[in-house]
Amino acid sequence: MRVAIKVYGTEQLCASCVNLPSAKETATWLEAAISRKFGTDKTAVQYCDFQQPETEEDALWARRIVDEDLWYPLVVISGEIVGEGNPKLKDIFAKLESCGLTPAQNVESSEL
Repeated sequence: MRVAIKVYGTEQLCASCVNLPSAKETATWLEAAISRKFGTDKTAVQYCDFQQPETEEDALWARRIVDEDLWYPLVVISGEIVGEGNPKLKDIFAKLESCGLTPAQNVESSEL
């Protein structure tokens, strides 16, 4: 079972988030952090530009971002907002564990 993680944002940084990573950068570091903790085969991280939605689901989230003045990057897992603006790994990891994921065994212990 793969858990889908969507990171909504746009190329332009929001005014309040100018010193934070962009949504694309957030998707990249989030994918790396999640892969280190849970392995590479349990999740799928996808960046979605909310100004150019590609699916019906993306269009619905785009509308919510605009209508509700949500901060981006907006991290959505299983239809639930898990982080916005400056998402926290602790919250994201907790949500993934509540979805049934367990941390991967440390296969790189030989590097110690």
